Order: sequence, then structure tokens, then C-alpha cells
Amino acid sequence: MPLKTSPSRRTFLTLTAGAGLASVAHAGEAPTLPARPDVAAQDLATNENYWAKISAQYSVTPAIHNIENGYWGIMAAPVMNAYRAHTDKVNRENTFYARGAFNQDIEKVYARLARFLDVAPDELLLTRGASEALQILIGGYNKLKPGDAVLYADLDYSAMKSAMQWLADRRGVKVIKIDLPEPANRDNIIDAYARAFEAHPNLKMALVTHVNNLTGLIHPVREIAALAKSHGIDIILDSAHAIGQIDFDLSALGVDFVGINLHKWIGAPIGCGLAYIKKPRIPDIDRFMNEPGAADNIRARAHTGTLNFAAHLTIPDALDFHEAIGIDAKEARLRYLRNLWVGEARANRDVQILTPDDPAMVAAMTSFRYRNRRTTEENNAIAHELAKKHGLFTVRRTGPAAGDCIRVTPALYNSAQDMARIAPALKALALA
Repeated sequence: MPLKTSPSRRTFLTLTAGAGLASVAHAGEAPTLPARPDVAAQDLATNENYWAKISAQYSVTPAIHNIENGYWGIMAAPVMNAYRAHTDKVNRENTFYARGAFNQDIEKVYARLARFLDVAPDELLLTRGASEALQILIGGYNKLKPGDAVLYADLDYSAMKSAMQWLADRRGVKVIKIDLPEPANRDNIIDAYARAFEAHPNLKMALVTHVNNLTGLIHPVREIAALAKSHGIDIILDSAHAIGQIDFDLSALGVDFVGINLHKWIGAPIGCGLAYIKKPRIPDIDRFMNEPGAADNIRARAHTGTLNFAAHLTIPDALDFHEAIGIDAKEARLRYLRNLWVGEARANRDVQILTPDDPAMVAAMTSFRYRNRRTTEENNAIAHELAKKHGLFTVRRTGPAAGDCIRVTPALYNSAQDMARIAPALKALALA
């Protein structure tokens, strides 16, 4: 996946993205997107002047410091303006457009996504989010028979855990759950999957999360996928939090089924997701409720009904904005913001940080818990106090086997000053 943008391409995007979008989305409504300085991403990560100009692209409430940006990523001003323009067009042209030119326009969206991901357009299926994409992949995976087994982990997304459990009724399989180790590192995560694959020779499919939503851990997908392949196990990859947050090559992961979110770290309108199925594997996912179409037609794997046309039409605008900044710069900045608060919080003996500092295993998101507070009620109270007393909006996460936690997720609009508020707040709450 060519997420890194070359200097010439980046310069072009920086100069043209704002102008191009403004022509669609009413020129003058968005601040000018700053040119990216010609420095390494790691050096750019600490350039507060540059990131203040990027932050100005977002309209954010002053009511609270929002460091809970994992639910979805708000649209930047040029993307929001494009979305308004697309909404106006769809509303004005109505079914005349939806039953006509939209069909050509959505193929252009597929082509743009295919170039971005370096895959074929007929390997992609637009959905309303990664959850829908993964439900299609998990529920439709037809290589299972009674007596087979499937596997998921405690750090997988709750809706996907439910989908995996449903396979016991749907396919008559045994559902196996593993708990991933705390503290986590690359080797013990790989070992956890390796032991499970060895212990259950009837395993045929496993759900693996790329960047998990509970703690923010980046899982070593390529190594896990290679192990799975050696045991004849298919991987369904939850990449909802990976696309747009970290730089990786989709084709190098060794997975054939992937659920993707475009309204998180890419910043497309809410309601934009994507399923990827490698072309020869499309028949291994059932057509949706006997949806008409060829066995290898990926579009027959879903029937959403009337969709938010404007949201999907805005995806190229979101990709333009994303690429104008560059995935290398985004990842470095987000990890820098994360490290600012984590570095200080680690000195607090009452606080347990749930991701390692290894840059291969963490980017923006990291969760913490107080060592003696692991229940849902206790962590709800912590999140409440952080908001009420310190003006910091976070979210409690339930799912890790060792107990609940609080997730902190900065976005590009957050500043170093926002991050500096976190560790003192955690210290104050520990003393309360």
C-alpha cells in the first residue's frame, strides 16, 4: 500500500488539494493547507508551528480537551466542505443522479481507493464501516464445517467477538478465545498465537486485529499470518484502526480478507468502510442472502440499500487531505503526542501503561489503568473525573482479560499542551 507520498507528489497535493477541493466545496471556506516543510517526518513531528496550521483545518469544540479520537476522526475543513457540496448535489439532483451518473462516479471512488491501497478495484467493497465489512467477512466465510474451530483474542473488537461466537450456531464450529499477555511485546504476542495454533489442529480461521481498539497495541500481523498459513489457517484482519494511523503495505501482510475503516484515521465522513478480499478468494465469502451476481463478484457480498451517496463520494477528498500531509508525518506526529503523556505517566507507580514504547507496536492510541482499579465501575468513575475536574475527555474500555482501562487517543488537531495535561491529572486522581 503506497501510503508514503513522494516529495513531488506531496508538493503537488499540497498545492492542489486545497484548490481542487475548494472548487468543489466553495472556495474560501477552509484555511489554506500549509506546505509541508522539507524535513524528515521525525523532525516534523515536533514542529508545533506546522501542526498548529494543520490543527486550524479542524473545527473543534472549546468545551473540553478531547483526547478520545478513536471512535471516529472528524473531517478536516476541506473534506467537510466537499461533503457539503456532494450532499447538495445529491439532494438537488435526486434520483436522476442516483440512478444515473452516480454509478460512474462511484467507480471512480473505487479506482481511487484501489490506487491508494495498491489493489484491484474488483477486490474492494464499500461498506458503512469496518464493523459491517468484518461481519460480511466473518459471517460469510464458507470454508468451515462442523467440528472445525475458529479463534479470536480478548483484545479484539466487541462486535467482532460476537460475530465469531455466532459462528458456533451458524457453522457448527468450536469457538476458541485466547487472552493476550500483559505487558505485551512482539515476541509474546506471536508466541500466544503460535501456542494456540499448535494446540488446536482443527483451527481453520482466526480473527486478528491490526491495531486494537482497547489498548492501542499494534499486532505483528505479518508474522502471525505466516504462522497461520503454515497451519492451514485463514486470517480475517480487522484493520479498522490501522489505515491512516500507521504506514504499512497491505499486500505484504499475507492476508486475504481485511475489514477497513475510512471514517477513523482517513477522516472521511461517518459511514465509510471497506472490505478487501483477494480476487481468487472472493468465492470463499458467501453472497449476501443469495444476492445476484457472479461467484467472483465482490459486490454481491453486501446489499446496503439506499446509502449515504455523499459520504462515499467524499472519500477521494479525504484521501487527498491525508496524502497532502503524508502518512509518515501523521504517524510520527501521533506517536510523538502519545509519547509526551506516556513518558511522564510511566513515572507514576500507580499507573499501568498497556502498550510498549516500541514504535513498531504503538502509534497514537494507548490505554492505562490504575493498578488497583480494574472494574467497569471504577474506570467509568475515572473517565468521569478526568472530564469533570481536569477537562480531559477519554473513554473507558472493557475487554482486556486483566481488567478495564482508559484509552487516550490524540488526533492531529491536539497540541503538545493538550498532552501535557494528562500525567498531572492522573497523579491527582491517584492521590484522591
